[in-house]
Amino acid sequence: VQLQASGGGSVQSGGSLTLACAASGFNFYEFEIGWFRQAPGKVLEGVSCIIWYNGNSGYADSVKGRFTISRDNVKNTLYLQMDSLSPMDTAVYYCAARPGRTAVIRSPGLYNYWGLGTQVTVSS
Repeated sequence: VQLQASGGGSVQSGGSLTLACAASGFNFYEFEIGWFRQAPGKVLEGVSCIIWYNGNSGYADSVKGRFTISRDNVKNTLYLQMDSLSPMDTAVYYCAARPGRTAVIRSPGLYNYWGLGTQVTVSS
């Protein structure tokens, strides 16, 4: 199983970024995929999740209305469109996968597979 996150970078407050997570090595249709983030000095926080087979999704309150999760079944890639970014969104972002079909952000410890993170920095 491989998850490879990309798309991070530096942006000014109010700007947008799109993260991508290329997935391989598992049966996507039996998995739910999540985005997590960890800001300096803070714990890992669930941001969003999606059920691969039907696209149902869930969001943390802190990003609801600003972030959009989606997946491309042909490219086997997960996306996180991030709009109206603020310095509070600065963190390393990770994608993670676990078997399941629920659009609920689980505790990080319940995800079996993790990709390397990608840094997102939002300046004021």
